[in-house]
Amino acid sequence: MKIREQIEELKYMTVSQLREKYREVFGEESRSNHKQFLFRRIAWRIQALAEGGLSERARLRALEIANDADLRIRAPKSFDVGTPRDRKASRRITTDPRLPAPGTVLVREYKDRSIVVKVRLDGFEYDGRIYRSLSAIAQEVTGTKWNGFLFFQILDGKTHAKQ
Repeated sequence: MKIREQIEELKYMTVSQLREKYREVFGEESRSNHKQFLFRRIAWRIQALAEGGLSERARLRALEIANDADLRIRAPKSFDVGTPRDRKASRRITTDPRLPAPGTVLVREYKDRSIVVKVRLDGFEYDGRIYRSLSAIAQEVTGTKWNGFLFFQILDGKTHAKQ
């Protein structure tokens, strides 16, 4: 049977049939149940068996590359170049770019009171306490849910409140 016909037959196989074919052409069980993956691997193997696989030179080069490569395929989720490893600090760095720089003092007049908030690396300081968001402070002050950016009139990192 021609290579093309064998590959065409693969298209109509179920996953269990593909797993059986995989076992047949590779001599081992597949760890995958992904139909497209099985199809591609089997099709490649059928072609390699019929027409020859990689040259010895290519095979040796692939081994060299594999020996030099780091075994991890993806960086850990916590890995981020240039950010602190401290969870609180890294959480603040990856937040909304509209936030003012740490050290900025926000002032909002609300019901004849001045609400003064200091932007910090680890959150926001209001009335001697640290809050994770401006919305939490707005809710504390008003007793209702507010969007912190709207309450403090922040647009693109700049406060537009009359101070």
